[in-house]
Amino acid sequence: MSKKIFCTLFCAFSALFIFSQRPEADNFKTKKGDLTIQPILHGTLVMQFNEKIIYVDPYGGAKAFKGMAKPDLILITDIHGDHLNEGTLDALEINDTPIIVPQAVADKMSEKYQSQLHILANGDDKKLLGIHIKAIPMYNLPIADDAKHVKGRGNGYLLQMGRKNVYISGDTAGIEEMRNLKDVDIAFVCMNLPYTMDVKEAASAVLEFKPGIVYPYHYRGNPDMSDTEVFKTLVNDENTDIEVRLRNWYPSYD
Repeated sequence: MSKKIFCTLFCAFSALFIFSQRPEADNFKTKKGDLTIQPILHGTLVMQFNEKIIYVDPYGGAKAFKGMAKPDLILITDIHGDHLNEGTLDALEINDTPIIVPQAVADKMSEKYQSQLHILANGDDKKLLGIHIKAIPMYNLPIADDAKHVKGRGNGYLLQMGRKNVYISGDTAGIEEMRNLKDVDIAFVCMNLPYTMDVKEAASAVLEFKPGIVYPYHYRGNPDMSDTEVFKTLVNDENTDIEVRLRNWYPSYD
C-alpha cells in the first residue's frame, strides 16, 4: 500500500472515530429556516442558521472541530481557558470572522484578533448576519470581588434566530437576570461547583424562566455536583413541559 493511500485511509478512519464520539446534531424549524445545534465539548457548541455557522467558546483544539464548517461568527463568554482559548482559535480558519466578546476578553486577546472583535457589555445588543445578539450578565453568588466570575466581566448570550430565542448561560450562578428571562425556546445551562452552581440551583433557575428545551452543559467536575440525570428529575418532577435534553458533552477527541 502506498504512503498516500495509507494516509488517506488513516485520516478517514480518524474522522469516522471522532464523528462516532461526537453527539448527533439537533435540528429545529424556525420561521426563517432550519437551526442546527451541535454539542462539541464542555461549554463549546456549534450552531448553523441560514447557512451561517456560529461557534460558541471554541475549545478543544482543531480535532474537536474536525468535519465542521468554518465559522461565520464566534461568541466568547469569559476569560478562562475553557472559553477564551487562543490555541484553538489559532488552529481554526477564522480570518476576518467577527468575534463577539466582553471587554475583559478583548483585553486578553492577541493583537492579531483585535480588528475582528465586537465588544458587548452586559445588557448591550447587536445584530450580525441576521442574528440579534444580547449580552446577558453571568456571575457567581454571593457577589464578591474575589469570585471566580465577578459581576460585569463575562457575558452570557441571548440569540434570536428566526423567532427562536436561544440562551447560552456561560459560567454563572442562578442569578436574577437568568431567572427573569422570558420566552426562551432553547437554553444551555451550566452546573459545576465551585465555578458555577450545583444541580439544585440550576434546576431552580430553569424552573423559574421555563425554557421550552434545556441542555445541561459545562458540567464536568465533582459527580454529585454535575449529575445531569438528577437535574432532569428535579426539573421534570415540577414541570413536565420543559424538555431536558441530555447529551455527552465530553467525547474523546484524542
